[in-house]
Amino acid sequence: MTAWLLVALTLVIAYLLGSIPTGYLFAKWLKGIDIRQVGSGSTGATNVLRTLGKKAGATVLAIDVLKGVLAVCAVYGLYKWLAQTTCQLDDASWQAINEATSAFNAGQGVNATFPEPQMQCLKLSLAAPWVVVGAGLLAILGHSKSVWLGFTGGKSVATSLGVLLAMSPIVGLSAFGVFLISIALTKIVSISSIAAALGAMILMLVFQQPIAYCLLAIAGGIYVIWRHRSNIQRLLAGTEPKIGQKTNDNAETST
Repeated sequence: MTAWLLVALTLVIAYLLGSIPTGYLFAKWLKGIDIRQVGSGSTGATNVLRTLGKKAGATVLAIDVLKGVLAVCAVYGLYKWLAQTTCQLDDASWQAINEATSAFNAGQGVNATFPEPQMQCLKLSLAAPWVVVGAGLLAILGHSKSVWLGFTGGKSVATSLGVLLAMSPIVGLSAFGVFLISIALTKIVSISSIAAALGAMILMLVFQQPIAYCLLAIAGGIYVIWRHRSNIQRLLAGTEPKIGQKTNDNAETST
């Protein structure tokens, strides 16, 4: 029971990490302004870039990515600690649990039976990808619905990238590559963010990631695209600004 309470606490921590309003804090510290009342009104790195400059924008972007990384790493750290303290099993037991977990993650059933305490450790192991997914989703949600800002925030693109990088580096780096290629071709952050979100969904399947991770990419990608619905309207109208262009006060940008 204690182990599951610690898992729940880690998920809360993941949300709080995502909720750290980096862009808002930097705007307050550097210029004494509320970033939500300037430019697009978003607390994300793109609005910070246009409002405070390149250094501030890059710093906010890096920290927002780090929030996603730390949220997932908190789960990894918890599981490592649990393995060392709660699940003190011999090598043969760990091998059997790892084999059962791999089969489960591949969509197969778990036919083997385990005695206690191996069964409790097996349940924790089987839940691991889903706990990682929960932490990732909560960090993403926290960035766009920060408890510290009345449940407002950014578009969650940077934090989503951080989650992907920690969860599956090859998918995260590939999705970032999609973003860079798109931004080089279009000079539009929003369309590049949407392209990266779509790319992450496909890449999870291409690299045969666990089912839980694939579902996270789908859910997170849909959420990021939904957060860009006003950008999509401007893209269709041909009024979405490119990098270096000023936005209207009521325009919403990415990240």
